[in-house]
Amino acid sequence: MNYLPIFAYLYHRPVLVIGGGIVAKRKIEQLYRAGAYIKIVASQICNEIEELIELYQIEWISTKFDPIQLDNVFLVIAATNDAILNENIYKEANIRFKLVNVVDDKFNCNFIFPAIIDRSPVLIAISSSGTSPILVRILREKLEALLPKNISEIALIAGKWRNKVKKYFFSLSDRRRFWERIFNGPCINQIIKGNIKKAKLILHNELNIRPNYSGKIILVGTGPGDSNLLTLRALQVMQLADVVLYDNLVSKEVLELVRRDAEFIFVGKKFGCHIFSQKDINTILIKLALQGKYVVRLKGGDPFIFGRGGEEIQAAKEAGVPFQVVPGITAAIGATVYAGIPLTHRDYAHGVTFITGHDHLENITDCVSLILKKQTLIIYMGITKATKISNLLVSKGCIKSTPIAIISKGTRQDQKVLIGTLEKLGCLASCVSTPALIVIGEVVNLHSKLTWFNSEVKYQHPKSCIINLS
Repeated sequence: MNYLPIFAYLYHRPVLVIGGGIVAKRKIEQLYRAGAYIKIVASQICNEIEELIELYQIEWISTKFDPIQLDNVFLVIAATNDAILNENIYKEANIRFKLVNVVDDKFNCNFIFPAIIDRSPVLIAISSSGTSPILVRILREKLEALLPKNISEIALIAGKWRNKVKKYFFSLSDRRRFWERIFNGPCINQIIKGNIKKAKLILHNELNIRPNYSGKIILVGTGPGDSNLLTLRALQVMQLADVVLYDNLVSKEVLELVRRDAEFIFVGKKFGCHIFSQKDINTILIKLALQGKYVVRLKGGDPFIFGRGGEEIQAAKEAGVPFQVVPGITAAIGATVYAGIPLTHRDYAHGVTFITGHDHLENITDCVSLILKKQTLIIYMGITKATKISNLLVSKGCIKSTPIAIISKGTRQDQKVLIGTLEKLGCLASCVSTPALIVIGEVVNLHSKLTWFNSEVKYQHPKSCIINLS
């Protein structure tokens, strides 16, 4: 995030505008709508600005810029066609720690104007950090079409009722849940239809309802890493969370989508390094839920595929805590699709088996017959024991040249796909970082023909680094 989006309160605050042309005029109109006290410096002004000076309380203070003019203003806008002057204004304003914008000159700005959807008091600002104004304009048009026309009425009514709601609901959490109920219920539908009296009646009745805000635990599968693979339900739940517990497999871009003021607790576990045991995690989940909190447990992939989700739900059930589960795309499905490797194929594999590679390694030999019978074998968490897995399978009859793939950080921008044979599994595993998935079977041969994620790089899609070591 290159820019911090903020909304400045400019009512009766002095703002200096340097420039007297049409561009300056547009900025002056924006500032006036925000209630700013506007001062103009310009050698000459256009007719449109002359009209604004007559209509509004705008002061033309000088025909020449002097750095001393910056001392008693809140922010500065330079809208001249003199590049040297604009650069000087920027430098002088920066020295005085003033917010300054040189119009259409990103490198001489310490703040920029976003595109604005004005449904006051609701304001939506959109920015591309100065990279693509046309894209921002198109996004604004799309958002304008999606927003209810009377969203301003909704916000105004909510504002008038805010203090009254505080008297009924003392805790911040209870108030938040009340408004979530209102904004997702029939009250909003009545406002949209123009039935304001009926909407206010619903609001009043809702104040006297005391729903059971008992805590609950919701397990959410976040998929292999690409936030675009989250389900709609997962996004909804993440926006309602009071507390979020997450681990190493949950990507940063997924965490960015969680409600901003939720409490975050990291409970990550790595091979050989457990800050929290599974028992500890179960205890934390239950303790928080019994406090009446909406507890969201984010898990990479799907909670019920090697995610110990079943254990956490069992603990919740035994403690009498309500729970839900939101499925996610498991790593085996997401990562292999992004690598162009179908798990089943009429000519190569008639079935697929998922196993882990760190527990009961001797059981992996049971999979030898599957590999020999045109089955695909997926091994989760097998990187640290890749050499042992390779040796065991070969010793039990698997062909050394059996195709294998290792997919590291599948579906993410830094995804890597290593292609080789079973005898080279240990060597390839030493070249990747976790999380990583091992794929064994003839379907791996389709990778070179069906890979699509890597080919999207030229169109500015996330990267896939393909390394063929076969």
